[in-house]
Order: sequence, then structure tokens, then C-alpha cells
Amino acid sequence: MDISPFYIIEEEGFALCLITDGTFHPELFASRADEGFEGNGYDVEAIAVQYLNECAPYLIRDIIFDSEDDMFVALCEERAPLDDLAEGLTELFADEERSKDLFSRAELI
Repeated sequence: MDISPFYIIEEEGFALCLITDGTFHPELFASRADEGFEGNGYDVEAIAVQYLNECAPYLIRDIIFDSEDDMFVALCEERAPLDDLAEGLTELFADEERSKDLFSRAELI
């Protein structure tokens, strides 16, 4: 499955990354800009956390986050959980209604 614009790198484990330069679903994040969402790495992390809680709780214990303003980062010792997360997030963001619905419950980090 094509997971772009996400990508996975291997370095002391594995990292799922996304550069957040304001071009990743800006209309989605703008819908909650009054609450402080900007579309940065922390905001994508908020969606990823909500996704894990609702759709893939079996992955929660394996994945930790290390996002920054300009990059979303999820870390794991094994690649398979990040592959699952990447595929899930890719499918989520491909479905505008579903991503809006899940984002409506995400908490600002």
C-alpha cells in the first residue's frame, strides 16, 4: 500500500514520519483553528492517538510519539505496528467524512 506522504525510516528501531509544512489537509485543521489546531506535527499526533484509541488499541503499547512542530513522528522497535498505523492513517485521511469525524474528538496536544 502506498502510504505517502507518510514514510518509514529505520534507525535504532523504526519511525513513521510526516513533514508538516502546512500542506497536509489544511482544510481539516482549519476547521478547528479556533481551538488552537494548526496542522503541525503535534496535531497529526493528536489524530493518530485518537485513531489508536478508537480503531487500533492493540497497537497503543507498541508505539510512542516524538513529534515536533514541523514533523509527525511515531516510533516503534518493530516495523509491523508502524505499517499498521501508516495504513490506517492513510485510509483515514483518504476518507474526508471519516477523518472529520475522528478529528472532532481529537484532543489538542
